[in-house]
Amino acid sequence: MNASELLANTLSPDASTRQRATEQLENASRENYPAYMVMLSSELANESSQIHIRNAAALALKNALSARETARQTQYTTRWLALDNDTRAQIKQEALVTLASPLPKAGGFSAQVVAAIASVELPHDQWPDLIELLLGFVNNLTNTNLRIATLQTIGYICESIKPEILSLRSNEILTAVIHGARQDEPSSDVQLAAVHALYNSLEFVRENFEREGERNYIMQVVCEATQNPSVAVQVGAFECLVKIMALYYDKMAFYMEQALFGLTVMGMKHSDERVALQAVEFWTTVCEEEIELAHEAREAADYGEPPEVESKFFAKIALPEVIPVLLSLLTRQEEDADEDEWNISMSAGTCLNFMAQAVTDPIVDAVIPFIEAHIKSPDWHQREAAVMAFGSILDGPDPSVLTRLVNQALPLLIGMMSDSNIHVKDTVAWTLGRICDLLVVTIKPDIHLHPLVSALVTGLQDNPRIVTNCCWALMNLADQLEFLEEESEPSQTSHLSPYFEGIVNALLRVTDTTSNEANFRTSAYEAITSYVTHATNDVIPVVQNTLITILMRMQQLLGMQNQIVGIDDRNNWNELQSNLCSVVISVTRRLGEGIQPMADRIMTLVLQLIQAAGKTSTVLEDAFLAVGSLASALESNFAPYIQAFLQFLFPALKAHEDTQLCMVAVGIIGDISRALGSESAQYANAFMSALLENLQSEVLNRNVKISILSCFGDIALAIGIAFEPYLETTMGVLQQAGGVQPNPLDFDLVDYVAQLREGILEAYTGIVTGFKNTEKVGLLLPHSSTMLELTQRCLADDERTESTLKLCFGLIGDLADCFPNGELKQILLSEWIALELRSKRGMSPETKKTMRWAREMIKRATT
Repeated sequence: MNASELLANTLSPDASTRQRATEQLENASRENYPAYMVMLSSELANESSQIHIRNAAALALKNALSARETARQTQYTTRWLALDNDTRAQIKQEALVTLASPLPKAGGFSAQVVAAIASVELPHDQWPDLIELLLGFVNNLTNTNLRIATLQTIGYICESIKPEILSLRSNEILTAVIHGARQDEPSSDVQLAAVHALYNSLEFVRENFEREGERNYIMQVVCEATQNPSVAVQVGAFECLVKIMALYYDKMAFYMEQALFGLTVMGMKHSDERVALQAVEFWTTVCEEEIELAHEAREAADYGEPPEVESKFFAKIALPEVIPVLLSLLTRQEEDADEDEWNISMSAGTCLNFMAQAVTDPIVDAVIPFIEAHIKSPDWHQREAAVMAFGSILDGPDPSVLTRLVNQALPLLIGMMSDSNIHVKDTVAWTLGRICDLLVVTIKPDIHLHPLVSALVTGLQDNPRIVTNCCWALMNLADQLEFLEEESEPSQTSHLSPYFEGIVNALLRVTDTTSNEANFRTSAYEAITSYVTHATNDVIPVVQNTLITILMRMQQLLGMQNQIVGIDDRNNWNELQSNLCSVVISVTRRLGEGIQPMADRIMTLVLQLIQAAGKTSTVLEDAFLAVGSLASALESNFAPYIQAFLQFLFPALKAHEDTQLCMVAVGIIGDISRALGSESAQYANAFMSALLENLQSEVLNRNVKISILSCFGDIALAIGIAFEPYLETTMGVLQQAGGVQPNPLDFDLVDYVAQLREGILEAYTGIVTGFKNTEKVGLLLPHSSTMLELTQRCLADDERTESTLKLCFGLIGDLADCFPNGELKQILLSEWIALELRSKRGMSPETKKTMRWAREMIKRATT
């Protein structure tokens, strides 16, 4: 079979033909990689070959050069760079020549190949003349196809290569791109390719944006492009403005005043929805930036410092112009709109939501007249828009500004749950959910609760989307009313008690189905979980009955295991079992030791589920979490179940490539250790061996390793001096981990090291507490200075978290408490400790209490 036949077969509608051809190509690439790549590039450049075959050749070339996974990308890069110079030069030359193909599609395919080669070679200082070649092509005014394909190439290169690699060539790239995007460019296709390339190059032209003259020219070209006769160019130009606002907000004041206010407001009114969507997105981006800047300003004020970048309050200034347009766009709903399809009314609602958070109180007066004028309109578009506007402004303004309005609106909204239009009811249910979530204080239990609960429970029999929103509203009601009552222990009764059984039974009826359209069944299970979690003592019998129902369903599902056909059935089964586990976990946590009578049945079913789940990690995670919650609830009474469970726990710990499952398994060792206390010593050797082995793994995610370090503390705390055989090894591991220093410019690593140190502090705290007040406490003495060095490093970090601060003070106090006879006097009197324990920096009452306790312990240990 020749190359073109083989490539054609990779696009065959017949799956087996397609698979065979793909396998043959893969074999060819393995057996003779140079010949394979030359064959593909020749086919791409072959002007007599059919266009779909040239497309297949380009795809195969690109796939042989780029991969998503880092390890595979490294392998592909090494393989390509190992080719001899002549072969590489031939492939590159054929790809470059194809950019000038008379067929624009072929040029577009080749653009992807040139960019794929560039993203391999440029970071290794190869192909130094590429950018110059491409700039020459862009300036070739005789070949429009070549210019378009070249601009596409530049766009792809800018998209796939780190900005710092291209920043040295940013001037030339920008010149070429801006030249193609300017107003007097005769070809709109060239303009479109140039605008897309500009969009991809915006991140690495920061230096050009710093220079006012260049910035003015870029902004002029982009603003002019928003008025281009071609709608596609207009859309691309507005996309550029959105990205420019996100990247260069602090440079935008002049342009907002001169052009952007007007252009974007006009853009939102554009008859073509694609343009309007981008213009709305522009204002959403403005609001997102200003919400973030307000947050940063509050943080800076806490430290008595000015913010790094000050807000220009564009959203507040534009409010009178932008709000009327957004409100009119809310009425552009489509009767049969697909909920997954992003349209202009959805975009306007989202923008209004962000606008409320950015401008806060002033938005209320700007929107209320629209709501009052349209909420009773005979046209459903107007009614739905009014309700959407009301729901969208609830997050941002001060609750005191909204309370009266919500009080007035609640009866009307509750009544609208029986509106004749499905879209209106859906938005009303969502708005009631927002009120329950954000402004539960406005709900007067004696006036509103009965009609509100009745309307939401009735809505559970409606369309799936409405059911989902009603479940969400009911869940928020339970969560937020509980939060309002602010009692640490479950109280005897609550405002929801009279409705509790009716709500939970209605939710159980909703979940008794094989369908999960619009995620309504999952939402109902989540709501049940909330009601169980917040159950007061007078409704405990309902919680117990709910558990019996859930366990019966779990048993029925396990019985259906052999009837599963196809991936959809399997996914449905998995999802249902996860939902059921979530309810079991919340019931177990709520009942505590009161779960004992049901423990045998729960463990039997959960162990069967673990066996049935095989390697389906989401179900395994949830089943393991159910076991962990049972261990925490039963404490020492969990002992009879351990042996049966360990046969599943250890394989999960060895599943290094499954991060979540491994993380949960590590957490369960902590749960079991805490539950059994000193009785868990008999399992400590097996636990410690497995955990230490996991730390050696090169595959295991580094965040799981943090959990393992923390788990050492749980084991030590549980078994006390029985931890002695593992003490030296553990302390060595913790010391090594504590020495990791991040590169301050690598923010991911900085975050990771902060979490790592917190895990180490938790481990030290568990170990120290386990040995405190025992005859073996002296074993900690050689390690005390290492532990205190880590606390010093953590406390010196300006970005330290509240939890780290508390752990540091706690550990210092624990060490002082361990050695009250002056053994650590010299270290404990260090100046840095005295300074930190006199700190006046803002901290929570709990942390202050820990700091004061540590001060007392030090005083006792040093006098």
